[in-house]
Amino acid sequence: MLDPMNLVGKALRVLREQGPREMLRRARSRLIGEDGRDVLLARPEDVEAADWRTPHAAVATPSDRGPGPWTAAWIMSPPGVNSGGHQTALRMVKALEDAGHVCRIYLYSNEQPISVAESRRVMAASKSFEHVAAELLPWTGELPADTDAVFSTGWETAYPSFRSASLARRFYFVQDFEPWFAPAGSESTLAESTYRFGFHGITAGRWLSTKLHDEYGMSADPFDFGADPGHYSYDPAGTHDEIMFYARPATQRRGFELGLLVLDIVARERPGTVINLVGTRVHRKLPFPYRSVHGVGADELGEIFNRCAAGLVLSFSNMSLMPLELLAAGAIPVVNDAPNNRLVVDNPHVVYAPPLPRALADALIAVLDDPERDRKAAVAAASVAVRDWGVARTQFLAAFERAMR
Repeated sequence: MLDPMNLVGKALRVLREQGPREMLRRARSRLIGEDGRDVLLARPEDVEAADWRTPHAAVATPSDRGPGPWTAAWIMSPPGVNSGGHQTALRMVKALEDAGHVCRIYLYSNEQPISVAESRRVMAASKSFEHVAAELLPWTGELPADTDAVFSTGWETAYPSFRSASLARRFYFVQDFEPWFAPAGSESTLAESTYRFGFHGITAGRWLSTKLHDEYGMSADPFDFGADPGHYSYDPAGTHDEIMFYARPATQRRGFELGLLVLDIVARERPGTVINLVGTRVHRKLPFPYRSVHGVGADELGEIFNRCAAGLVLSFSNMSLMPLELLAAGAIPVVNDAPNNRLVVDNPHVVYAPPLPRALADALIAVLDDPERDRKAAVAAASVAVRDWGVARTQFLAAFERAMR
């Protein structure tokens, strides 16, 4: 029997670390509302009002917003302390502000009430979040008249943007292909529908912009991934003899069970190799010894990566940011070979292998056994020395200003 207190504890950890969006996503796989309906991330009244067969007026006849600078509204779910999606979005908010534009952040959730004060505390306390000037506000359904642009940041936030009567230009900040976050059904269909809203996409990497354009006719511009050199940099004194796995058991697209099969092979054939499971808490018994690393900041991750020769990062939707962060620390990423990964990071030091336990294990073992491992670690780190977030900010800003004009 499940321990209710244990479930509450897990829910609170997810809420604190990943935010209410992720907590609700996990809860809806187990819980049904009292009225028998699934608990959705978007508010029902917003979903019901969005009929993409009739384009929004701001999409059908875009209004002239002048030469700029402009005021941009960002609709976001409330953040958690380790929410990577919020970290990237806030980098781009800061890019707009640094260029002279004004931003406001509107917090949206199907959970009530929204605590703006708690979100401010989370953002101020995390070293991973940009400190932005943007005012933080609860979403009330409408936007001020001076709003020139509005960004949706997750599929559920596209619905209130569509419902709003504001004629502000519509943008969609897309960081992953969210229909794949849930099994075929209500949530996946509602997420997919948002790509037909006619919003202009600015996407994390080329795979998303290509997919959204080719399959949904969506106009989109990509920006490249980056790694923060303040957190992820090569330490020549690092041991670089361990391995890590990006472990997110509850996130199917991160291939947790496949990763365990891979690590089991490595542990049997290279006994004594320290295996770090980095991501969310892993506390179950596994057939090999491991360290569970969770709830740590970017500085601590950088130190762990400098102990690793290789890192296993599986991505079955958009690629994770972690391969570039591993490279910056001199660890060689081993990644499942697929267009969603190669189109995002095409670095010669990333090792791509078929998504088979033996193939991925062989790739990890080859890195561990390489007699030139230390030299290659330094070369790999140098290959991304200029791939900080400055490039992505410039690309994002250019895409935004081009679309506004």
